[in-house]
Amino acid sequence: MTPAPDAPARRKRKLVCALALLIIAAGVSGCGGQQSIVSPRSHQTHVIAVIWWWMLGAAVVVFVGAIGLLVLSWARRRQAGLPVFGQREGLANGMVIAFGIVVPLIVLLVLFGATDIYAIQFTEAPAPGSTRMTVDVIGRQWWWEVRYPSSAGPEAVTANELHIPTDTRIQVVATTDDVIHSLWVPRLARKIDMIPGLENKILLETPDAGRYIGQCSEFCGLQHAHMRLAVVAEPKASYEAWLANMAKPAPAPVTPREREGERLFFSRGCGGCHQLRGTEAGGTVGPDLTHVASRSTLAALTIANNPRELTAWIHDPQAIKPGNHMPDLGLTKREAETIATFLEALH
Repeated sequence: MTPAPDAPARRKRKLVCALALLIIAAGVSGCGGQQSIVSPRSHQTHVIAVIWWWMLGAAVVVFVGAIGLLVLSWARRRQAGLPVFGQREGLANGMVIAFGIVVPLIVLLVLFGATDIYAIQFTEAPAPGSTRMTVDVIGRQWWWEVRYPSSAGPEAVTANELHIPTDTRIQVVATTDDVIHSLWVPRLARKIDMIPGLENKILLETPDAGRYIGQCSEFCGLQHAHMRLAVVAEPKASYEAWLANMAKPAPAPVTPREREGERLFFSRGCGGCHQLRGTEAGGTVGPDLTHVASRSTLAALTIANNPRELTAWIHDPQAIKPGNHMPDLGLTKREAETIATFLEALH
């Protein structure tokens, strides 16, 4: 069958529509969701979002103008002289200077003032004494250690979850224990780098209770993409109750299965890498497990924290997060389940 005369035109239109849909999908793929820069929940990220929208608007205008000039040039490619304005050489030179030098220079100066002067100063680390509390966040391959220093009692330690009270200015002191990492919670604060041997600080605050997802945004090895952090903002009363519980030592096992799990935990070497405050387990290689059952996820938000996932993680961690530093201890499935039972009681 001979194709209809307009078949090539239809195919061309379909291709154009498909490309347009692809461009639109790519453009909106970064909007919304748990790590959206256009859904700010703090004063700092509101400033960043406003500047981002203005930059996007300016970029769209420049892009549309450039495409329009290219189309116009193509349409008049066989006509002598500057399109629309004829052959006036002076006008052509003026347009080159205006749109090639003056306009870009003005735009860059405005953006420099808005970002490098205003936005950075507005979102910089808090001045000493201007915050009510300090939290230490240490980046490790590939998880986050979170410490709450205290002068009134034991230090609270957790992993991969940063709890903060709402309507409170918090200074986050970011360091790294191995390679370069970068801490970024897009809806609450700007990105800061974590460089070995140096401290970097940032202000964290929000009036809205909720769960905000952060991410290591500097490539740090094989499991960089699975190095996420949950920031849990909650009312002050709930936060203080949580913090008081985190500062307590690990609860003692109650049932025979839990006691058997504790015995396996120590006899199979788990305590050499992990810490259980109040026991002889004092390892610092892996996350503190004193209250591991209180966390909602495991392995830096890679899997949910439930008996099935925890057992799978203990039994074969490399199958879930290849390359991580937790070794396969050669446990049987029953041994892994028994240790998981013990850990699930550590609230």
